[in-house]
Amino acid sequence: MKRRKKKHETKVKKLLVAAVLCTIILIVSTYAWFIGMKVVNVSSFDVHIAAIDTLLLSLDGENWETTVTINEDNYKTASYKGNTNSWGGKGLVPVSSVGKIDTGSSRLIMYEKGSFTASPGGYRVMAARVENTGAKEVDGYVVFDLFIKNKSGIAYYPELNKKNEEAIYLDPASEVKAAEDGGEIKAGIENSVRVAFAQIGRVVAVEDDISVITGITCKSNSNVTGICADRDATIWEPNDTKHVTNAISWYTTSCRKRIGDDITNPNSFKGTCNTIKDGVYYPTYAVSGVIDYDDNVDVYDGKEYNGYTKSISTTYKAGKLYKVDYFTDTDKMNEGVDRPEFITLAPNSITKVRIYIYLEGQDVDNYDFASLGRKISVSFGFTKERFYGEDIDYDGDPELPDDVVRDQTVSYINTGEITNISNSKITYDNDNKLFTLPNWMTKFTFEDGGVKKTATRVDDIWTIN
Repeated sequence: MKRRKKKHETKVKKLLVAAVLCTIILIVSTYAWFIGMKVVNVSSFDVHIAAIDTLLLSLDGENWETTVTINEDNYKTASYKGNTNSWGGKGLVPVSSVGKIDTGSSRLIMYEKGSFTASPGGYRVMAARVENTGAKEVDGYVVFDLFIKNKSGIAYYPELNKKNEEAIYLDPASEVKAAEDGGEIKAGIENSVRVAFAQIGRVVAVEDDISVITGITCKSNSNVTGICADRDATIWEPNDTKHVTNAISWYTTSCRKRIGDDITNPNSFKGTCNTIKDGVYYPTYAVSGVIDYDDNVDVYDGKEYNGYTKSISTTYKAGKLYKVDYFTDTDKMNEGVDRPEFITLAPNSITKVRIYIYLEGQDVDNYDFASLGRKISVSFGFTKERFYGEDIDYDGDPELPDDVVRDQTVSYINTGEITNISNSKITYDNDNKLFTLPNWMTKFTFEDGGVKKTATRVDDIWTIN
């Protein structure tokens, strides 16, 4: 629900890129990682991206705006000629990736079902590489190109070096959730969604040859600085500590402690697996290479699950399963100097970013009934701001111009008792249904009847959800 603030707020501009994917996935079938053969249908998938100040966006590398929109209807026509965007085809299917990029095709390396069958203590995994290195991407996930022009600075550094680049942070309001009208709320399919941001390459911001911009690949040349040959995709894992009861029950029922190498031998499994609890983070051991039957890989392999680690690799190239270092929601919510960067962008540059949205089959929350009757909504945003007002305990004491008030108000009709407001400088007037807070503040959280809410301000508009 949206509420406009009642008073004039400070005119300080925010370097923010916000992306909202509204009610993106209509889920009407059951599936599981390599188990069910049905797919997740894609419906009404809109991506709205807005930029302010020194960041401009483009889908075609030619028309630069502060906002762009891409959806199922225009994902081909809004982009450049010859693009290889894909909207998932007939539906989404579980895949797996550790974020490596094929430098020959400039595509994310992904793996899909080769074979999957029950083992005495879980499920035997066989995996083949997704054949997406040809003229186009394959069906089963959403992917599109986004061009970001960073106009800050006057120098352009052709060499690839993070020391020359600017930190970009994932906005704390970014989220993936089950839509409120999406049916059964205990399914948990939203907890296995991943969003990968693969920086392909960049050119100087004054480049006006569209073919050069859209033709950016991993390979460097006199105009292009290739990125993906040396830098993996950044993968965001939303809801990293959330595990619904049904997912936990599925895992508890099907997983057994693994003590032997032969996955077909019942004597290789004995005892119960390690416990999974809601609110605790558990790693994802994603597929990092082709898996054959004689590799004896079980879906629950890993120290935290069935305890078996012989199929787990400590380096990407050495093994079949690999613990992925995701950027998680827990990382996103760190405050102050503990807030980690999400990606980096060179100043005075145009960067081609290929964005993948997919379902990670190796996520422990991906189980057979996870998709029943669900809609998923995804929203994400980027900001150059590391600190928010509450991080530095800013009290608003400096003199303000005559036309700027010290406080602002936000109207909100509560359904229960307002508690646990995230900043002591914020008050709630239960009679007038108003929050009062400093004018510099752009975000806060609270609980309405025990339900956590996030309030975010963008361009004089407050959104509370």
